[in-house]
Amino acid sequence: MTDPLLDLSRVEGVPSAVAAARAAVDAVLRDRGARVVPAEMSARALLASARASAAMEGSPWEPGAIRLSTELIELAGMIRSTPARAIARAHALLARGVLDDAALGRVPAEDPARVQGVLDLLTTRTAAPALVVAAVAHAELALLAKPGNGMGVLARAVEHMVLVQAGVDPRAVLVVAEGHRAVGPAYAQRLAGYATGSVVGVREWILHCAQALTHGAELSPLMGATGN
Repeated sequence: MTDPLLDLSRVEGVPSAVAAARAAVDAVLRDRGARVVPAEMSARALLASARASAAMEGSPWEPGAIRLSTELIELAGMIRSTPARAIARAHALLARGVLDDAALGRVPAEDPARVQGVLDLLTTRTAAPALVVAAVAHAELALLAKPGNGMGVLARAVEHMVLVQAGVDPRAVLVVAEGHRAVGPAYAQRLAGYATGSVVGVREWILHCAQALTHGAELSPLMGATGN
């Protein structure tokens, strides 16, 4: 059985980038199995990430991004088993007060094949690292973004859900979206490269997501709290 995500994870430069990102994460979450992380730390990180993600999309999305952040850990538990349900709930939380009530929970379906592809991606077993799965899910959803539909915020939230579910960031204390915001226009450039479908474009996107995770780890509230 083919495993295209595993193939992507083996492209030159990706294994080392993934390993470096995980090392940065582990420096923050060392002894992750034994450490008790205060709920306040998770809340602070999720709030910071929500604000960073909303800032990339525009001010109308901040209240919804913050609202979504309060359920992100719960939704992460569903993202690989019932992704359609998790994404619909996330969209409803995000878009309340911005889109019409009839549109809440309905991901834009101008490209139904891409939407279905994301759902298949999230439910198909793979030996690829979670960072690669998260990066591809993020890109595929972000390519549905248009002005005013909030899909960029949703895409970044789904990326974080995958990382939480996989145990990369089990307590949601990494400020992942800030890693995307910090690169400015390069975020859109890397996403455009991914959209070409070229190996180079996809590789550069995954490398960007690995760097965003590293940056998000450096900004975790745990760093200041533990003196790391």
